[in-house]
Amino acid sequence: QVQLVESGGGLVQSGGSLRLSCTGSGLTFDDYTMGWFRQAPGKERGGVSCITRTGAGQYNADSVKGRFTISRDNAKNTVYLQMDSLKPEDTAMYYCAAPPRYASFSWAPADFRYWGQGTQVTVSS
Repeated sequence: QVQLVESGGGLVQSGGSLRLSCTGSGLTFDDYTMGWFRQAPGKERGGVSCITRTGAGQYNADSVKGRFTISRDNAKNTVYLQMDSLKPEDTAMYYCAAPPRYASFSWAPADFRYWGQGTQVTVSS
């Protein structure tokens, strides 16, 4: 059974930083593209960052380019999201997700099969 467990969320002031982690189990981690999504109250879930299986390719939404960095450590079955220069509009529940095995990059939540439970990020102004 595939499980994804996020950690690292919290309350931070505008301009601050947080690092989210997501550890997977029950899967061959380096067979999976990994993505981070977020959902604010009353809004749809949207893609934030995505990383290819080897980590050679990273994709970031325009709203977070230059501020967020996705990385992964396949030996630890973990993907990270380093978030710097946080803004109040970054406040949301953050989820990590994996599409079907060997699937390539996508921004569409419907293309992702496995989801973590989410970790809350709150940025105060």
